[in-house]
Parts: sequence; structure tokens; C-alpha cells
Amino acid sequence: MRLAMLLFFPTLLIACGAPEGIVDCNPVAGIEPICGFQNPEDLALLPDGRSMLVSQFGEMDGSQPGNIARFEPKTGELRVLFEGGQGPNRSFSPGWGGRDCPGPPPAEFSPHGIHLSRREDGALQLLVVNHGGRESIEFFEVASDGRALVWRGCAMPPEDAYFNSVVATPEGGFLATHMFSRTATFGMLKGMWGADTGYVLEWNQDGVWTIVEGTRSNFPNGIELSPDGRTIYLNVYLAGEVRRIDRDSGELQATAAVASPDNIRWSADGSRLLVASHTGSFMQMMSCQRIEVGACPLAFEIVSLDPQTLERKTLFAHEGRPMGAATVALELGGQLYLGSFKGDRLIHIPAEGMAGA
Repeated sequence: MRLAMLLFFPTLLIACGAPEGIVDCNPVAGIEPICGFQNPEDLALLPDGRSMLVSQFGEMDGSQPGNIARFEPKTGELRVLFEGGQGPNRSFSPGWGGRDCPGPPPAEFSPHGIHLSRREDGALQLLVVNHGGRESIEFFEVASDGRALVWRGCAMPPEDAYFNSVVATPEGGFLATHMFSRTATFGMLKGMWGADTGYVLEWNQDGVWTIVEGTRSNFPNGIELSPDGRTIYLNVYLAGEVRRIDRDSGELQATAAVASPDNIRWSADGSRLLVASHTGSFMQMMSCQRIEVGACPLAFEIVSLDPQTLERKTLFAHEGRPMGAATVALELGGQLYLGSFKGDRLIHIPAEGMAGA
């Protein structure tokens, strides 16, 4: 996600100034906003089919904490399920993750990408990219009714890793996108010049990390797997494309041109992939970081991809009120719910006509 770029361009950010945040929470042309969130950067559909988990992002540098919340659109209930540190909304039961995990997330806990899956024993697992207090992948067990989270462990990455998104593997491990080195001098600038800055890292249940063949790229961002775990779908943000990669061989099987692709999710019926694409300019995106109240107006698109050919279709394009800067699209109850890296809201639009789009 573009938030990371801000760490490398503070002078430009100041020069840009801040656009006016979208403060009112009124619908526009059939686009319905739901306010009261904190930077709902990523979303995951719960098995009940009527509610979702929300990654309420803080900051990349841990200067602002976030949390994991549950949202039920029908009732409007938004409830925080986990925050870092000690006190309410914290439940711990180690046992998953790596042996080198130092303990539960600190108070600075700042979730980014999330992924929900079933473990081999049937337990519902939530993987969370965390930047607050430590760079890590956190493991949570989700209660059967989706109304509680228990922290179960973490995986501590190789030195200098900087994660964005994560997806569980059928073997019990996960894949995570490493955007670029945290300490690299001009790492992001090199990416803007076209150099490969990162790759996908795989973690297995023995705690071993490996670089996935064929995934070195120019700011890898969102990631998904085919149901059988054999195919990787990788969003390469600065290259402006989505790649279909054979997981075993690293062979590049197909590409799709998608402007600055952020998160990628399967549609509800599993027939399509949904990609949130940022179509606004880099300077506009940077300016949004200075918004203190309301939502960012950055232009975006939601793109549908055929999982075999990566043939694309734009489902929705928007800029301005009631929300811009979408980072994820989640299908629930005949609606597409869109989250954002910067702002106090979700929006939703009808998902009609999506199947086979």
C-alpha cells in the first residue's frame, strides 16, 4: 500500500499540503457510506455470511495503534475484538506460530493485511500483518460465532522484512508480501525507477522462511492463492500489474495491467478475483496522509479478473465523495464493501451483475 512511500518522501508530503477531507457521511449517487471506522484497510468475510472482520489500521511506523474489529452491516454493530497490550479486548493462548515469538502484541499493535482460513483441525484462523511495536505476522483464533478473537502466537520475520499482505497456505503456513527493505536507502525511490524491491516470503510450520521463486518484483502488495494452493495471484503495485504465478516452479503464467493494485480478494462464488486499484496520482495519494478528519478523495477502481486468463473488467470507478482511496473490495449480501487506507468509513455499492463479469 502507498502508505509506506511516505517514509521516504517527507519533503514532498509537506509541499503537497492536504486536500480537504470528506467529512459529511451522506450517500452520493447510490454509494452508501458507513462512518465510525479507523482506516479500515482490509476486510475478511466471516463464515456466518453476514459479518466481517476489519483491520483498523494505525500507522506503518507504529506511531498510531489500531485494532481488529467485527462489523455486521445489517445491524450496524462495530465491535473491537482485539487491541495490543494488556487490559480489555485482549485474550491470549499461545500455541500457534513460531517458537521465537516473544509474546502477545504490544500496545502499539497496528494491523495491516489480514487473511481468514480454516486450519486442518477445523479451527478458524486469522493471520494479521502487524507493524506496531514489531514487524510480525500474528496468529488469532476466531470464535465459532465470530464474536471473539484469541491471540495464539506470531511469526517473527527475517531482518529488514516489511510486510503488506498475507495469505494462508493449505500446508499450514502462509505467504506474505515483503514490499522492500525497511532500512534500504532510497528503497522506494528505486522502485519508482523500476527496480525490483521485494518478493513473497513463505513461512512453514517448522518456522522456516524462504523466498518464493518467481515473485521478485517492484513493490509486491496484495496476494491471493487458488483454492488448491498451486497458483499465486500477486499485485505488483509500482509495476501496475497483477501476476498469475505457478507456486512450485515460479513460472509467470499470465499478467493483467491494473493501475497501482492494492488488495485482491475472491468474489463470493469464487469465480472472479476483485482488485482495488488506485488511479489517482502519486502526489494526490501523498497529500491524503495529511488529512486528519474525514476520508481521502483519491480516485480508484474496482477491477474484476478471470482467475485463469486474468482478463479484466472494471466494475466500479470513483473519485471524491463519499469516499476515495479504496484498498479492498469484499462481497457480502449482494453488496460490495470497500475499505480504505485513510479515513473514517467504508462504502458499499450493489454487486449486481458481477457473476461472470
